[in-house]
Amino acid sequence: MRLFVTGGAGFIGSHYVRSLLSGAYPGYEDAEVTVFDKLTYAGNLANLAPVADSPRYRFVQGDICDPAALDAALAGHDAVVNFAAETHVDRSITGAADFATTNFVGAQQVFDAALRHQVGRVVHVSTDEVYGTIPEGSWKEDHILEPNSPYSAAKAGADLLARAYARTYGLNISVTRCSNNYGPYQFPEKVIPLFVTNLIDGKQVPLYGDGLNVRDWLHVDDHCRGIQLVLEQGAPGEFYNIGGGRELTNKELTDLLLQATGRGWDAVDYVTDRLGHDRRYSVDHGKLAAMGYAPRWAFEDGLAQTVQWYRDNRSWWEPLKANG
Repeated sequence: MRLFVTGGAGFIGSHYVRSLLSGAYPGYEDAEVTVFDKLTYAGNLANLAPVADSPRYRFVQGDICDPAALDAALAGHDAVVNFAAETHVDRSITGAADFATTNFVGAQQVFDAALRHQVGRVVHVSTDEVYGTIPEGSWKEDHILEPNSPYSAAKAGADLLARAYARTYGLNISVTRCSNNYGPYQFPEKVIPLFVTNLIDGKQVPLYGDGLNVRDWLHVDDHCRGIQLVLEQGAPGEFYNIGGGRELTNKELTDLLLQATGRGWDAVDYVTDRLGHDRRYSVDHGKLAAMGYAPRWAFEDGLAQTVQWYRDNRSWWEPLKANG
């Protein structure tokens, strides 16, 4: 089995690659992996350092929007997992073009390349943000898409393209939609690593609006196990929610982070709310649960592990914050 992993130097993609090459997924212990990554600000080869010496690992620097680069690297692979994306909502609000290009056009180029090279299986990694906001209950996969940011709109467009490529061309592609991820190696612009690193350095943290926006938290390891399950068992043209099952307001999350770092609420700076800020996300992952998925990480355990990782790996995140 030869896997082609786009965006594999990013937070979630690199966790998937490290897990795969360390034997975490039964039946894939001998799988070979090619990581294809543009190495933007959020792509970091240090994320892959633990597996860089594996004889089953190969890295290619390239842009998913470049069909020639995809053709040169993709030939001979059995499956594609497309993690490559611009993901930070705030950045999409101040500059949407990169998000439309990478998340929509780039995904289309990946799907086309998979067709050209007769790749037998494709998984496209998406987000619950394509659904918009939900005041109560949880989204099932057939819920209408109502994205509210340029980021989520571009991701929603790629989801629909994936469905079209399955229906029109017969591409064996499935789409996963995850809730908010956290864990080691997450770029420190996202809320948990930003807050943790600021708090342990004695700095303030910014809390949007009234802090009552609700998110479902999913450990990156559980997310990647869900992706692997979809790779192995997912049906063409189908969508699969991957949730963590732990909903918290941003204020509740902030309180847990303050406790974990020994700081008080005087470290919190309430800031103007984000434009178009979705109030609540909640996914129903019953479809994937019926295939055997269940989160393994209790949120408290995962958060403690994550906070400790950032305490222990200052050399990884300090340069990123200095350059960001």
